[in-house]
Amino acid sequence: MFRTAELGRTVSKEDFEAVAGPLRIELIELQQKLRSAGFPVIVIFAGVDGAGKSETINLLNEWMDPRWIVTRAYGQPSDEERERPHFWRYWRDLPPRGRIGLFLSPWYSQPLLERAYGQIDDARFDERLSRIAAFEKELADDGALILKFWMHLGKKEQKKRLKTLEKDPNESWRVTERDWTHWEMYEDFIEASERLIVQTSVAHAPWQIVEGSDNRYRSLTVLTAIRDAALRHLESQKMRNKLVHTLDAKQRKQEEQVEQAAVEAGADVEHASGRQILSRLPSILTALDMDKSLSKKEYSARLQKGRARLNGLYRAAKAKGISSILVFEGWDAGGKGGAIRRLTAAMDARDYQVIPVAAPTDEERDHHYLWRFWRHLSRAGRATIYDRSWYGRVLVERVEGFATQEEWKRAYSEIRDFEEQLVEHGSVLVKYWFHVTPEEQLARFKKREETPYKRWKLTDEDWRNREKWGDYEAAVNEMVERTSTHACPWTLVEGDDKRFARVKALETYCEALERRLDGEK
Repeated sequence: MFRTAELGRTVSKEDFEAVAGPLRIELIELQQKLRSAGFPVIVIFAGVDGAGKSETINLLNEWMDPRWIVTRAYGQPSDEERERPHFWRYWRDLPPRGRIGLFLSPWYSQPLLERAYGQIDDARFDERLSRIAAFEKELADDGALILKFWMHLGKKEQKKRLKTLEKDPNESWRVTERDWTHWEMYEDFIEASERLIVQTSVAHAPWQIVEGSDNRYRSLTVLTAIRDAALRHLESQKMRNKLVHTLDAKQRKQEEQVEQAAVEAGADVEHASGRQILSRLPSILTALDMDKSLSKKEYSARLQKGRARLNGLYRAAKAKGISSILVFEGWDAGGKGGAIRRLTAAMDARDYQVIPVAAPTDEERDHHYLWRFWRHLSRAGRATIYDRSWYGRVLVERVEGFATQEEWKRAYSEIRDFEEQLVEHGSVLVKYWFHVTPEEQLARFKKREETPYKRWKLTDEDWRNREKWGDYEAAVNEMVERTSTHACPWTLVEGDDKRFARVKALETYCEALERRLDGEK
């Protein structure tokens, strides 16, 4: 595989200077076009020590405007990074749409080192690579252009390169004992690297192996590849946007034609489409017993007992560095806020953060939709409480048309992967859906209208959402069906009685903490 990068190819100074000026202008102009593009460019540099990764990144920052470039290099994770899922530090550093991200030794470095040193076997190595491939696919599906350069040197050439750097007083600091250790393990690294490239070089994120012995050849190869790929991606984005708009318009027209034909035939539109029949069948939500309730006396007793229980459990989890992620979803006026307040009353405010999720900000819209949730994950032993969450992609964004069908359909697998990473890291994940009947919601809306200090909670959007109850209910049922797994189950909360709902939420969290703490014994 690497023989084609050990041919000793060079570019003369004259040839390089002949194309350097025009290429530099093209890259600057390209960068300005990218600033208004709807996607980020993610460039990954990996490969053999001494093959010119850092020098190439420096040249890119020199030739282009560094204000619109995100440059990140990675070593061993810090304490702050180790206390969160592994990919947290990479999600945090992703460039927004319109910018270029240059990543040196990112998510490939650690699994490669562990395999070369024999700390993991091929099966575990493949698992790690599969996680990386899923991560890159999520970014590519969201529109990102991903370019991966493997900078290569043969063993003899690498030794020569390291010796040359050692002799240069200004460059000797680059060479460490670790570099020489890796040189002695060259064959082990090459074997692992070949497996890595084969497993993760795909159409949306291909590897390009670059011979690194000649600085001018290496630089020219990388810079022209970035230019050409970015220009192709800009053009393909235009074509894709035009196609999406055409398909959306065609789908809307077909739906209108079906409804019109039903009306002309004198049939009920809902019945004609089959939704009326399906709506009469039991579903995950309609099967709930909404008559469940607690008396004031029982509520008071269980709430007091539950808070004492939670206080001890969350302190024990904090001592062991076990984090919690609580997801509160549900109907408008479903009781999420009240349940959160009763739960957090048993905790120290320094140990949790409540993240109220509304429409994304401009900064958040410029990233993958999961970015804003990754960035809020707390350190070890603390709790992150999401008042609405990443499930907005398959609920409100789906129903209101803020996400395309392609986007919300693939979100199920993206969400499952995200949650699996949280649980694999050791976090306690609890997901609540607070369900109320339409009648109870209406009663709560009217009460909010009559209560001055609650009136702000009621918006025109809440009333509009009631008109789409059936669409939202179908979305919730599919959401639960597609994302309630053994490791990350949904807790459906019968919420017509607020007292019952609050106690169920509290006790469910306690049970989840107990299971996690028992697993530590």
